[in-house]
Amino acid sequence: MSETVSLFSLFASSFLAATLLPGGSEAVLFVVLKAYPSTMWTALGVATLGNTLGGMVSFGMGWLVPQTRQLRHLEKVRRYGAPALLFAWAPLIGDALCLAAGWLRLNPWQSALYMAIGKFARYWVIAYVAS
Repeated sequence: MSETVSLFSLFASSFLAATLLPGGSEAVLFVVLKAYPSTMWTALGVATLGNTLGGMVSFGMGWLVPQTRQLRHLEKVRRYGAPALLFAWAPLIGDALCLAAGWLRLNPWQSALYMAIGKFARYWVIAYVAS
């Protein structure tokens, strides 16, 4: 597989893993970095971008859900606001955080920024382990 195809596969995997679909973009990043170690920063950027865009799709889905009643489990997300999305990378709760942030109508730019920071940090740890 070529470097370009590997990076495209990484983007697709990262994007899909951040939506409600299951996926393992971490493994794809690890394989890409083992095959092409010189692409570390590019791969980190591609994975972070794909995963953040996928998270924003979940955010948008939450934004589309009507706010017909108050949900008590969202109080912590409301209290912490967009910085709560630093944990959008976490298994099981990450997708729910993105949906909740959209439903709460948090600022999309701030949400994307915090999401990207958290997701980049996770991918950076994987890249460090792979090197």
